[in-house]
Amino acid sequence: MFTTDTFYQADPSFYEELHKLGVLAVDMETAGLYGVAAEYGANAMALFTVSDHVITGEATPAEERQSTFNEMVKIALESI
Repeated sequence: MFTTDTFYQADPSFYEELHKLGVLAVDMETAGLYGVAAEYGANAMALFTVSDHVITGEATPAEERQSTFNEMVKIALESI
């Protein structure tokens, strides 16, 4: 997982370079979460659900995201 505060890159080859390094996904919310946790000495963890492929452009339809992402939330809450 590569986390950054600049999710969208102007250069599409950026994602290909990350892939060569073994990075499987990109997100931008976790960068902020981990930064705040570090500042306050708190523990933080992220759980990810994949919705879009930045290289191929494939995307999960909105209806599917709405119905299946609730399962991810349930898993997260049960994990806590």
